[in-house]
Amino acid sequence: MTGEARAPDRSDRRVWLRVALALLYGGVGAVHLLRPELLMPIMPSWVPEPRLVILATGLCEIVGAAALLGQRRRRAAAAGLALYAACVYPANLKHALEHVPVPGIPDSWWYHGPRLAFQPILIWAALYTGALIDWPFRAKRHPSAARSDPHARGR
Repeated sequence: MTGEARAPDRSDRRVWLRVALALLYGGVGAVHLLRPELLMPIMPSWVPEPRLVILATGLCEIVGAAALLGQRRRRAAAAGLALYAACVYPANLKHALEHVPVPGIPDSWWYHGPRLAFQPILIWAALYTGALIDWPFRAKRHPSAARSDPHARGR
């Protein structure tokens, strides 16, 4: 080894982000299962059987986190977690806009603003770590490869 630092490649970024997402979703899923009453107040009124939904989503988060770390079901887990992150947005909006108190979470726009803004990033991160998208880290193509690719015209 020469002592030179090598730049992380796409697979390194995906691995670290995948582990971080698995820890996040696993932890949040555990809260859903162990303390569903904490989340009941932020459930929109139109959600049927809110306690059951909280328990089911907690289970989905844990299963999704575990599958994200594996190889076999990673893409399905990534798609599921991205969909989950989109589906919980109404509860996050209610929490913020109606100032619903949740123990352990501040009722401040210093919390809610970044939390709401970060949701699309969670969706992207799940899709990226599952290799469903490459953006914005798409590999740069060598110019000679573009000339030999008949589909590369106009890029």
